[in-house]
Amino acid sequence: MTTTFDYSPYAVAYRERAEYVPGVVRALLRTAAVRPGDLVCDMGAGSAHLTAPLLEHGLRVDAVEPTPAMRAVGERRTAGAPGVTWYEGTGEASGRPAGHYRLVTFGSSFDRTDRPAALRETARILAPGGHFACLWNHRDLDDPLQARVEELIHERVPGYGYGVRRTDQRPVIEESGLFAPPVALSGRQVFRLPAAAWVRAWASHATLGEQAGPRFAEVCDAIGDLVRRETGEWIDVPYTTRAWTARRLDPRGTDADARR
Repeated sequence: MTTTFDYSPYAVAYRERAEYVPGVVRALLRTAAVRPGDLVCDMGAGSAHLTAPLLEHGLRVDAVEPTPAMRAVGERRTAGAPGVTWYEGTGEASGRPAGHYRLVTFGSSFDRTDRPAALRETARILAPGGHFACLWNHRDLDDPLQARVEELIHERVPGYGYGVRRTDQRPVIEESGLFAPPVALSGRQVFRLPAAAWVRAWASHATLGEQAGPRFAEVCDAIGDLVRRETGEWIDVPYTTRAWTARRLDPRGTDADARR
């Protein structure tokens, strides 16, 4: 979600991605002490994969997304939903007012920012006692089929790596000096998905797309061939949602009093 990365080529397929594990989303909202009617800012909202469940929990959401094609997907998904407004902006420069939100979330987008700058922007727009949160969905690479998918990727994209998205986010949060010690949350769920849709979702995988370059379509096709050989119409995919949330400190660097 940097100001320079263009997600347009990945927008159409992004809607096919698996949802976040619902129990982790609920735990995150409990930890952040938000309740229905509270105002949240969802950064890098994209196709509304996090915006939609936030709305389902009764929150009001300002969804911030820099890529027009991605924003269009999210706007279509949330059309008619009460309490959501979409804006152009980035995690480092959201354009949103200071001291305004109870919670600022980054669903699979924090790794696409200059993280220290995004944390400063988050602290700026949070209300006293408000929380930062970031989360990602990770395929369980110990699952036999997913292990074979991973082997295939590494065979075709030597040196392939996930960057910071699979790393512990606590150090960068703590080093900012802007937040109380973060709370880590995680939960695993096996999603039963249409195999064809799961394969199509690979076309939204920007991390793979960047590193595969002109071979991206070839790699996605190879994943599709593998899945078609190994599965039927449906595929069971285990995902772990990992999240971190932290309360904003007051300007003196002390823990701001929680509202509740």
